[in-house]
Amino acid sequence: MLLLAACSDSTTPPVAPEPPGGGGGETVVVPAIDREFRGLWIATVANIDWPSRSGLSTANQQSELIAILDRAQTLKLNAVILQVRPAGDALYSSNIEPWTRSLTGTQGGSPGWDPLTFAVEQAHARGIELHAWFNPFRAGNLSDSLSLASNHFSRQRPDLTRPYCTQRWFDPGEPEVHAHTYRVIRDVVTRYDIDAVHLDDFFYPYPDSRCAGLQFPDSAVYARFVAGGGTMSRDDWRRDNVNRFVQQLQQEVRQVDPTVKVGISPFGIWRPGTPPGIVGLDAYGSIFADSRLWLNRGWIDYLSPQLYWSLSSTGQNFTALLDWWTQQNTQQRHLWPGLASYRVADGSSSAFAATEIQGQVTATRQRANATGGPTGTILYNTTSVMQNRGGLSTLLESSVNVNDAVVPASPWLDATVPAAPTFTVASSSSATGTRQIAIAADASGRARWWLVRWRDGTRWRSRVMRSALSGVSVPGDSNGQPVRVIVVHALSASGVASSPTTWQQP
Repeated sequence: MLLLAACSDSTTPPVAPEPPGGGGGETVVVPAIDREFRGLWIATVANIDWPSRSGLSTANQQSELIAILDRAQTLKLNAVILQVRPAGDALYSSNIEPWTRSLTGTQGGSPGWDPLTFAVEQAHARGIELHAWFNPFRAGNLSDSLSLASNHFSRQRPDLTRPYCTQRWFDPGEPEVHAHTYRVIRDVVTRYDIDAVHLDDFFYPYPDSRCAGLQFPDSAVYARFVAGGGTMSRDDWRRDNVNRFVQQLQQEVRQVDPTVKVGISPFGIWRPGTPPGIVGLDAYGSIFADSRLWLNRGWIDYLSPQLYWSLSSTGQNFTALLDWWTQQNTQQRHLWPGLASYRVADGSSSAFAATEIQGQVTATRQRANATGGPTGTILYNTTSVMQNRGGLSTLLESSVNVNDAVVPASPWLDATVPAAPTFTVASSSSATGTRQIAIAADASGRARWWLVRWRDGTRWRSRVMRSALSGVSVPGDSNGQPVRVIVVHALSASGVASSPTTWQQP
């Protein structure tokens, strides 16, 4: 059995390690694992969230990212969704697409380090999942045309790009666009230890009031489809282009790593009037996103509809939309709505109070046990959290996320239960009073994380750590209560937990 030397000062010898289950007459009832997804979107396009501006030194970029991850850990969040492909460019070292301009100010300019490698390592060191966020079809702004890197896909294949109002898009109707995007995503899944692939809601462009009535210029591609025997209407054909992309994306990711989740964050309204009383943009008819279909078919592992409206809104009521999405979740995939933390104290006449986000989290938790119900939330955006706008971060830490939570499991990816871990505990009588836990390596290779829980008095606390690590310290006492019980689970890559291994102090 692997042992870890106890931590001690120079004058106090360590106490001998004690095996799991040793001593004590109390029967320990191990509570169920608290499961809830608590995510945070980190937008990098136009330096919205990170880096704060382009051209920062490596040290400053890294320190900013560490500060974000530290804040996420303090707020007991367990996942970050990092934007790694804003517009056909890369926040990581790629042989396929150029470096994103948000790092150096110049597209294609190397920052001298790999932000995604660093982000994955730092997130995982804090027990936080890292979801890589891609935009599949946005190519940039028309004003960027002269500054695009030579290896940008729109420079290599201008025949596959389309201008729309002020923007440039990769045409979703072109099979070669799909193939290129799959190649980009497969490359990241292959080379980086990410936990999920995440797409936002830019499939076809949103209507732009600056170009009222403008149609996406895909007439030639649609005519080619009709000439080849296609019979769908143009709108149905556009939706089919997106549907086929989403369906195939899951298969592409599964071929590389069957335990990496695939998630999408669509516009929060599927169609006006659905449910009754809802008004707003018709995502089905305007951006050709049939997100209900993706959820119904199980083509995604989680859906995060952007429910950026208030609990009191009439035309876009938060709970009415959340209940409707719950009813559509027939495959019982993860439903993790996006919350508009960016609206908290934003200076507008419709600004949210921080308590609005608290109320939305509460409403989501109240529906967690419904069939297909939501089991978590994602905050947009990071800046509002880092700036503690309206006291949002203070409220999250003090009242909303009081206890730690583990990301919900995805047993449809892999339902195999990992073996229970083996560990030893050594205590120290030094001033720190910590207990050192040494966990034996996982011979089966199925453990991705260790979940370590300890009890002080009647309260349980926890920490998630990567299975590559074998040692962790927990307090010897907490809140004036000695820690007498420690429990460790192995968690698989799909989040399935092993049976607990329990240590009890005599």
